[in-house]
Amino acid sequence: MPQERLPETIYYSDPLHDEFSTMEIHSDPILEDYKYIRDGGFFGKVKRFFLFHLIAKPIAWFYLKKEFHHEIVGKWQLKRYRKQAIFLYGNHTQIIGDALMPAFMVSPRYINVIVHPNNVNIPTIGKFVPLLGGLPLPGNAKAKQNFAQAIGKRVTQHQPIFIYPEAHIWPYYTGVRPFVSDSFSYPVYYGAPVFCFTNTYHKRKNGKVRIRTYIDGPFFADPELTPKEAREQLRNEVYNTMCERAALSTYQKIAYVKKEEQ
Repeated sequence: MPQERLPETIYYSDPLHDEFSTMEIHSDPILEDYKYIRDGGFFGKVKRFFLFHLIAKPIAWFYLKKEFHHEIVGKWQLKRYRKQAIFLYGNHTQIIGDALMPAFMVSPRYINVIVHPNNVNIPTIGKFVPLLGGLPLPGNAKAKQNFAQAIGKRVTQHQPIFIYPEAHIWPYYTGVRPFVSDSFSYPVYYGAPVFCFTNTYHKRKNGKVRIRTYIDGPFFADPELTPKEAREQLRNEVYNTMCERAALSTYQKIAYVKKEEQ
């Protein structure tokens, strides 16, 4: 009988800031001349529809099904909010998959994903990221204003916005890393519903990985709290729920071990 393969081991120091993505991309900061919204006007809308629905989604569906037999549990909870803006928070455990899965959680709606500036510097694909819904983090004060306006625009258009609050990618990690509450200021400010999605990992018969995504919510900010307190309240509810879901993983491809402190 073949011996069970042991997981690869990766050692980490800082769960908040360590990055284990294998993509090496030079990233220029996003400055005030960066155009966040590029689907204005008739031709902009046609380009986004063609690129998102007719090219990107079929490719993404094939990749996720072939590579991970991806399935989504709890998608029905989002139907009630399909005509309003919602914010969705997830664990960041796939280099490519995390950019693709959101499209199928809220299908047939467009998606908006807050991403690292590296994403717009990917050769060839990077220039299409804005039309596919990517909102890269700003690099200076003026760009922050433009970024905030872009978020507001998508909220008024009743579109979903996806956020990976862990910020850094840990491939195949089966836990949930601690994250700060800063990104929860958006749903607090706009009074929008919050959902979380948690990718769990399971072994298929052929030894490959299956990803099962659980969607939970909605969560709402308590209006009796200050904005800062409401951010923390939402963060804690989302974090605790994601931790419960992450515990459903049944397969560990990569083991993450904290380095012993000197």
